[in-house]
Amino acid sequence: MTKIPKYWNKAKKYLSKKDRIISTLIKNYKSPSEIILTSRRDIFFSLCKSIIGQQISIAAANSIFLKFKKKCKNKINPKVVSKLTTLQLRNCGLSRQKIEGIKNLSKQILNKSFNPKMIDKMNDEEAILYLSSLKQIGRWSAEMILLFTYNRSNIWPIQDIGLLRAISKNYKKKYLPPERFVNLLKKRFSPYCSVATWYLWRSIDPEPIQY
Repeated sequence: MTKIPKYWNKAKKYLSKKDRIISTLIKNYKSPSEIILTSRRDIFFSLCKSIIGQQISIAAANSIFLKFKKKCKNKINPKVVSKLTTLQLRNCGLSRQKIEGIKNLSKQILNKSFNPKMIDKMNDEEAILYLSSLKQIGRWSAEMILLFTYNRSNIWPIQDIGLLRAISKNYKKKYLPPERFVNLLKKRFSPYCSVATWYLWRSIDPEPIQY
């Protein structure tokens, strides 16, 4: 894991001035042991974890990922994964679609048709579209990668159920919160939507979210 993002403390000051609710959340979660948006900076690891965890419970995802990690002998990289057979991956508990997604990801990185280094040169929307071109990676998954792996500062994942629930709870809005209000918050929190998102998540989940 890397250190917390360089913009984090500046973002907290900025958001505290912009929004009373976020200011309160920041004060509530200011302990020295606070776990923030740390990153492995390992795009392949994160994409595999994203594909494995889709549409299943956290417990199920963790169980399958541990089996997958063991099958890779703790070396989750394109070369190792590309050598795993469909049967080996199925025995980890992966569906056909997820196996295709992981195998395709390995192949594209190895043949350089997908180049993670390109993402650093892209703005957020370009990076989301680029990541979404991968099998089994949609907009939400791409946003989680930019938030947790690349620590982009202004990600506002409006397809995320947890974020929408947190907005409804903290701002006394019905669920789902009105799109107009969600967009208003995005304008208010920019350029630090990622930080606001993290604190809103904390308000509904006692465990710091990691990805």
